[in-house]
Amino acid sequence: MIESIGQAETGAEAAGSQDWESPGLDSMPAAGEAFLVDIEGFEGPLDLLLALARTQKVDLAKISILALVEQYLAFIAEAQQLKLEIAADYLVMAAWLAFLKSRLLLPKNKEDPHTTSAEEMAQRLSFRLMRLNAMRDQAATLLTRHRLERDVFARGRPERIQVTRDTTYTATIYDLLKAYSEQRKRTIKVVHVVKARRVWSIKEARFRLERLVGATAGDWAQLDMFLDQFLPRNEEERTALASSFGATLEMAREGLIELRQDEPFAPIYMRKREAGAEWEKIG
Repeated sequence: MIESIGQAETGAEAAGSQDWESPGLDSMPAAGEAFLVDIEGFEGPLDLLLALARTQKVDLAKISILALVEQYLAFIAEAQQLKLEIAADYLVMAAWLAFLKSRLLLPKNKEDPHTTSAEEMAQRLSFRLMRLNAMRDQAATLLTRHRLERDVFARGRPERIQVTRDTTYTATIYDLLKAYSEQRKRTIKVVHVVKARRVWSIKEARFRLERLVGATAGDWAQLDMFLDQFLPRNEEERTALASSFGATLEMAREGLIELRQDEPFAPIYMRKREAGAEWEKIG
């Protein structure tokens, strides 16, 4: 029996950590829904009895638990036909009253130091209720204070200096027409056409080189000098240089000309090879 009461005490202390937020004086139901108690020493709603018991204004030891339970069962039978949530709220209050009354009636256990007495439970509950009331008072005080942007207003921020610029145009009608025409030119769709470029063949380059090399007196001449003489347009310089280089290699392989290059990426020199002459060793 004592162990079961200790377990009930632990549950009561856990419920007390939530400040016992069960219905009290602030949340009394309507007159037709209230559970009126008529027992020895008290007559009125059950939630009022609970509130007075918590503040130690009513001695629970003098209240008949049997009469309280009988009246409560009669009220539950009637409340089931109306609203079940009302019966559930009163069930919590009646259970707390029964538990506290049983703790007050039981003798004190001096052997178990971990067992909390009913007086200590009442003191703890009173302290929690006092703390809850203090919180409610502070909350009410905060609600009565002036609110920012409703009752009081903060000091306004300093305004920035605004600079107003007046633009004066000195353009003439001709300047406007010129600017308009340039803007219109940007929006004109331009079709880019890639024109086919002429490609020099090795055969054509060799024919021209044979004519130019034959006109020399056997001196060394730079290959680019020959290109300047028969190159018609500048955009054909790359294809003429590549074709001429390939033609000079073929002519050197056949023994018609001699080639010389002093170092890598240096200009290429060429001259006509004399008939019956030996190859000149370079290096």
